[in-house]
Amino acid sequence: MYDNTIKKEKIMTTIIIVVIIALIVIAYAGLYNGLVKFRNRAREFSSQIDVQLKRRTDLIPNLVETVKGYATHEKETLSKVVELRNNVTNADSLQDKVDADNALTGALRQVFALAENYPDLKANQEFSKLMEELSNTENKVAYARQAYNSQVQSYDTAIETFPRNIIAKIHGFKEMDFLQIPEAEKEAPKVKF
Repeated sequence: MYDNTIKKEKIMTTIIIVVIIALIVIAYAGLYNGLVKFRNRAREFSSQIDVQLKRRTDLIPNLVETVKGYATHEKETLSKVVELRNNVTNADSLQDKVDADNALTGALRQVFALAENYPDLKANQEFSKLMEELSNTENKVAYARQAYNSQVQSYDTAIETFPRNIIAKIHGFKEMDFLQIPEAEKEAPKVKF
């Protein structure tokens, strides 16, 4: 009877140890998988930014050709737009692409301002359609940037909080960088009366 009790205690102890180990493994796997999901979601938003920037750069040649027909004296502005478009296309990192796109946005504003000097251009349906598509794409880029930064915030918080920080360190999860807004865009516009 005494041997039977000892066997039962050993079996119970073994079962408890196995259950505890199983729970630890399950919790570890859950925490690790959560970190992977955070990271992959940030990468997904990064890809969405790339997609929208690509869409935008694909619209530029049509815009340049449309403007060329009306604004023959604006070759310098159009050349600058083409050059900046190529910078976006050839940029390596996401931040470099965003920086190049910010410069392109400034140049495109100049092109849109040209429409004020060329009423026929402003009335051109193709130009109006391209301006609308570029504006819509700019809104999508802005949304994707916001979503990316939000996801990066969630990911960075996850890898810095206990107990995920231990798992993050073991598996080499690194902080991701936010997309930065250029200082010029942070300033409030000056209104003159």
